[in-house]
Amino acid sequence: MLDGVSTDQLRTFIAAADEGSFSAAGRKLRRAQSVVSQTLAALEFQLGVTLFDRSRRYPRLTEEGIALLGEARTVIGSMDAFKAKARTIAEGLEPELSVAVDVMYPMASLTAAVGAFREAFPHTPLRLYVEALGAVVQPVMDGMCQLGIIGSMPDAPDALETEKLRDVPMIAVAAPAYPLAALRRVIRPRELKPHVQLVLTDRSKLTEGKNFSVFSTQTWRLADLGAKHAFLRAGFGWGIMPLAMVKPDLESGALVEIRLETFQPSTPLMPMSAVYRKAAPPGPAGRWFLERLKAAETDGPA
Repeated sequence: MLDGVSTDQLRTFIAAADEGSFSAAGRKLRRAQSVVSQTLAALEFQLGVTLFDRSRRYPRLTEEGIALLGEARTVIGSMDAFKAKARTIAEGLEPELSVAVDVMYPMASLTAAVGAFREAFPHTPLRLYVEALGAVVQPVMDGMCQLGIIGSMPDAPDALETEKLRDVPMIAVAAPAYPLAALRRVIRPRELKPHVQLVLTDRSKLTEGKNFSVFSTQTWRLADLGAKHAFLRAGFGWGIMPLAMVKPDLESGALVEIRLETFQPSTPLMPMSAVYRKAAPPGPAGRWFLERLKAAETDGPA
């Protein structure tokens, strides 16, 4: 009997409970009151449970009806989501979008793009993985992610297509008490060698044996940009960071800029690019997301 319960019956049950009467439920569903009554009677017979107390002028939910109403809403909500996802697949939209993002990408711009994506594609789950260097590229090459946003790894493998997104301002910083900060002048490369440089490490093997903008012979390698930021503030070494992330620290004096001769007149911008497998270009949702990230360059400061 229970296998015969239909979503139409559950929708009628929910409408009657929400509207407070069978006639009001009929108006909402554009059905005659008699049809609503028959539908609910059939549902109660199949369930073996009385859902409404009909002894008064207006039907009232029984305790059993109250207990089952939430379950009915869950079933209908899941069915609506199922239909929406099937519709997006039929229309050519990706069933989900997975993106690996370089830790150096401005978080404010990423957050804005994700918020806009949720509104534009409410039934397309978005999975984000924040990594550094080759660990951004590897899941794209393996097919685990449709898109990658790279920056800290400057070159993408030939199997990937690249699209320029934006440039991210970078800056070399240290805590005010760190010895390099006291120099107050342009610092030559040989002067950096004895000082600890905090750098990001690669979880993948794509950049094994390679270093990017490493000048010190002493390095502390960290897999997390937040840890690097905290260690810089604690005075454990110096490092190169996204300007947007350390701007409040520069304004408060928690960190100071150190001027490197190699980077004069200023620290180079870090180019950010989107990558995807040439054999699997982004679908409508992925393309929309990329264009939204590109537009962030003109939306204002990151």
